[in-house]
Amino acid sequence: MSGIEMKRIRHAFGNDMVLDDVSLVSGPGKLTCLLGPSGCGKTTLLRLAAGLENLQQGQIAIQGITVADGASGFSVAPEKRDVGLMFQDYALFPHLNVFENIAFGIEKLNAERRQWIKDSLEQMGLSHHAYSYPHTLSGGQQQRVALLRALAPEPGVLLLDEPFSGLDVTRRAQVREEALTFLKQSGVAVVMVTHDPEEAMFMADHIVIMNEGRVVQAGTPVQTYFHPVNGFVTELFGPVNRCRGVVADEQVKTQLGTFKASGFKNGSEVVVMLRPEAIFISPDGENAPAKGVHCVPGRVSSTHPLGSSSHLHIIVDDGNGGEQTLHVRTPGISLPAVGSSVKVWADKDGAFIFAANE
Repeated sequence: MSGIEMKRIRHAFGNDMVLDDVSLVSGPGKLTCLLGPSGCGKTTLLRLAAGLENLQQGQIAIQGITVADGASGFSVAPEKRDVGLMFQDYALFPHLNVFENIAFGIEKLNAERRQWIKDSLEQMGLSHHAYSYPHTLSGGQQQRVALLRALAPEPGVLLLDEPFSGLDVTRRAQVREEALTFLKQSGVAVVMVTHDPEEAMFMADHIVIMNEGRVVQAGTPVQTYFHPVNGFVTELFGPVNRCRGVVADEQVKTQLGTFKASGFKNGSEVVVMLRPEAIFISPDGENAPAKGVHCVPGRVSSTHPLGSSSHLHIIVDDGNGGEQTLHVRTPGISLPAVGSSVKVWADKDGAFIFAANE
């Protein structure tokens, strides 16, 4: 197939297994994000794809051609793999201007490729910087130049190692949106490493979630966010509220009500996970929005307006004679007073239930 395919990759540094039976596919025009905590093997996988590490076990094919085979030791040199690689620190050549940096990897700099560079600089808002040097550019401008340099030789696959991590939050959002538009237009297969779940959700067609050298879950952003396979994946996308209970007749009772627990045996200990947006509140004395909704009393301990939404800490009874602090996210900035009483209820459809020992 076109794009990149990695099969049954295993890799160790000494006795430390950093990749254990990892596979992925990214086709033309598709962006695959490798998402996971630091040290989970993401960058090592990218380096193996680029040929910067020798493959120990497994196979790697680019544009349908095998470029590395662990069993035979066969390995195509990095410069002959038809890949573009963009590093986290951009690694622009300080002695070359913007145009020269972009043109560096082009084998034949003919009129067509020169025009591509000119058009790309204009699309990226860099046409006035064609003959500027890297040290005169902002971080966002350097990032754009590095991206164009990686794409200039028309690679079949583009590998990005946390390309936006060096930018401030505001600039990062702007630059990644511009980069995504440009990448989609190019039609190149992209594999991008990130530890930022929001970035993966925004950029990716396909997310490969990794932990401790293994693929934990792979799917679309919607699948990985709304149908996590375990607690690790659920918590990877942000803080969650946990309620424990024991299953009886495919249900589990918790301090926030009773939840369906299909597929669990009676007596199984489970944990119910609820994201902050799955918890709702109303000032004490007001009714829940529907009859029959199980409400519990709570007390506001802190409020944090975040602009389009607000994050609240609500203290409730934990069901065992103690207290539990719930994370609650509400739209807008209409906030109850700290110390005030509220009614609290959960969106039953927003609950994720897993075995307590996972």
